[in-house]
Amino acid sequence: QVQLVESGGGLVQAGGSLRLSCAASGFTFEVDAIGWFRQAAVKGREGVTCISGSDGTIWYGDTVKGRFTISRDNAKNAVYLQMNSMKPTDTADYYCARGCPGVLKGRDPQYNSWGKGYQVTVSS
Repeated sequence: QVQLVESGGGLVQAGGSLRLSCAASGFTFEVDAIGWFRQAAVKGREGVTCISGSDGTIWYGDTVKGRFTISRDNAKNAVYLQMNSMKPTDTADYYCARGCPGVLKGRDPQYNSWGKGYQVTVSS
């Protein structure tokens, strides 16, 4: 069964940094694109980033470009999200997810699996 489990720091002041991790199991991790989306109470689901499992192509949403970095370690079935220069508008529940390769070609993601989410709060 597919499992995606997020972990990491969840509270930071504006301008600070957090690093989230995602442990994956139940599928052939190295061939799948994987990424993160986020959702806040007053906003809809927003794609954050995606990294290809085939060629390492990476996509970032416009609101996080230059601040967030995604990486993966296929040997560990893990993906990471380094978030720098964080803003209060980054406050949301963050989800590690499969089904994002569409954004690598300028299309919408089609998420098919995701974790329970991880609360990230950026204070001002």
